[in-house]
Amino acid sequence: MEAILFSQGVFLDVASVDRGDINWSPLKALSHQWMWHEATTPQQTLERIIDADLVISNKVVLDRPLLQACRDLKLICIAATGTNNVDLEAANELGIAVTNVTGYATASVVQHVFSLILSLVTRQQQYQQAVTRGDWQHASQFCLLNYPIWELSGKCLGIVGYGELGRAVARVAEAFAMKVLVSQRPDGMPESGRVMLDELLPQVDVLSLHVPLAENTRNLIGARELDLMKSHALLINTARGGIVDESALADALVNGDLGGAGVDVLSTEPPTDDNPLLNPNVPNLIVTPHIAWASLQARQRLVDSVAANIQAFQAGEFRNRVT
Repeated sequence: MEAILFSQGVFLDVASVDRGDINWSPLKALSHQWMWHEATTPQQTLERIIDADLVISNKVVLDRPLLQACRDLKLICIAATGTNNVDLEAANELGIAVTNVTGYATASVVQHVFSLILSLVTRQQQYQQAVTRGDWQHASQFCLLNYPIWELSGKCLGIVGYGELGRAVARVAEAFAMKVLVSQRPDGMPESGRVMLDELLPQVDVLSLHVPLAENTRNLIGARELDLMKSHALLINTARGGIVDESALADALVNGDLGGAGVDVLSTEPPTDDNPLLNPNVPNLIVTPHIAWASLQARQRLVDSVAANIQAFQAGEFRNRVT
């Protein structure tokens, strides 16, 4: 039997996914009417979803009062893995199904993790700045050796968060002939083959974070944890900004207590100008604007998976359901 189309679908923040390069046809066939909004403010949300039976949101917050006001709402599709922008308890009580998307950006994130690592170990930023200044043009020999470069081969990578992303990062690290150590889950039961975080930190040359932001991971890496790391070690965070104490990280880099850091996420996004990691005087730091996930292929997989979630719901099947 042919699935019944939704009456009105609303995508609240299209611009967070699309820059004019996404094929929307998998979604367009799933509702009689679509409302596409580039972005949605909290003040606009209720008006835009009040009559909808299907809502797609990447980061727009859908809290209990909003959900209670939407009498026709049947399905919320989160166009992301994280679910913290939707009140799942309220949705469950109200009989509103909620889905998310997992695994769509693995290749993109892993690629970004190693782009940060490689840029830091090869001192790419410093050497580019040196060429721009004219240092190479006035050098006394054929090359510049102003900044020390080290190889990944034989170095130790520590991974905090060993889900799909952490495991994929580990596979690439092994291809670089790195040793991989995996941290025990924060507040979790001991697991074979994993190392307590305090034991792991002094051993690693690179630490890569892949845990969700939760109460047990907020400020997981603070001044005490950074102090346990080697002074040449690198910290890579493509997970969530709140996992790292940003002031402590800035201080460690300024004081030379840490070798470098690459972060793709900050505690508040978009960030405020007073974020300590946006201070241009912090050395050996690369900050990218939450783009590790954002390859064209990953964004298309995201949209395709949202469409598959909707089709599964229409067919009475459970796919990526979180309520």
